[in-house]
Amino acid sequence: MPLFSTNYRPPLFFRNGHIATIYSGLVRKVDGVVQKRERITLADGDFLDLDWSKSQTPSNKLVILLHGLEGNAQRPYITGSAKVFNQKGYDACAVNYRGCSGEPNSKYRSYHSGATKDLIEVIDHILDAKKYGEIYLKGFSLGGNLALKYLGEGNTVPKEVKAAVAVSVPCSLRDSCEQLLMPKNVLYAKRFKKHLIAKLREKQELFPELIPDEDIKKIKTLKDFDDIYTSRAHNFKDALDYYEKCSSLQFLSDIKAPSLIINAQDDSFLGSECYPYKEAEINPNLYLEVPKYGGHVGFWGKDNITYNEKRALDFFNTP
Repeated sequence: MPLFSTNYRPPLFFRNGHIATIYSGLVRKVDGVVQKRERITLADGDFLDLDWSKSQTPSNKLVILLHGLEGNAQRPYITGSAKVFNQKGYDACAVNYRGCSGEPNSKYRSYHSGATKDLIEVIDHILDAKKYGEIYLKGFSLGGNLALKYLGEGNTVPKEVKAAVAVSVPCSLRDSCEQLLMPKNVLYAKRFKKHLIAKLREKQELFPELIPDEDIKKIKTLKDFDDIYTSRAHNFKDALDYYEKCSSLQFLSDIKAPSLIINAQDDSFLGSECYPYKEAEINPNLYLEVPKYGGHVGFWGKDNITYNEKRALDFFNTP
């Protein structure tokens, strides 16, 4: 489809990408969302925690919410989306990836940008209950890449999965990693690395022979983390092999469910390869919207409802 036009124009203060990003991640608060946790057991014996919030009236529509790197189901961008969808007649299932629900997962492996088998198990679990006739996916950053890869990589997508919205998507993981290693993103990269290493230390207690101290000391950048842990734990040759095989960019042309990507021009996490203009022009099911402002998972909006929350609701409600 042609590039979606956008009318998003926030107040002057939020036309700075870094301010939009930081406000969304560290300042914004969302109240009034009641979540009930369900733990499911995966095929390999590990577990995932799903945090459910419900519409006030019985609904056969569900949105599955997928968080970003080192996020969880309580982040404001997740609870904000859940609240908006709950108010409009959708139930919401917010997925905590392996090790992201406040408790270390039981396996050496964890989560990553291309772990679509876990998403498939979540969708199958939901369908087994035979409650929802319409399922929608909304992913943020890493979660957006995950949703798009799932839809385009050749899986048998159930008829109940109707559409997807992906926000601030690193469609090219290598390109995004290169951006995060630049001076402009040093504070974000430092924060991510701190959280990732803390989790790796927890996992080291379970698997000391697989995660020696010498390896952890070698981690100076996010790419080092992917070379030393992500690639080894998930059967990739190295970080670059992981980025190549798990980037959603290569799968976008084969997406058959209506899917909207919202990537802001001022998102400092995204390089030029993360804006799939060509793929959107070729695939009639793929929509791309590139607002001038928004930062990374920012998109400030009035009444504490972000622009991406309004757009996702509109997109899913459009026949």
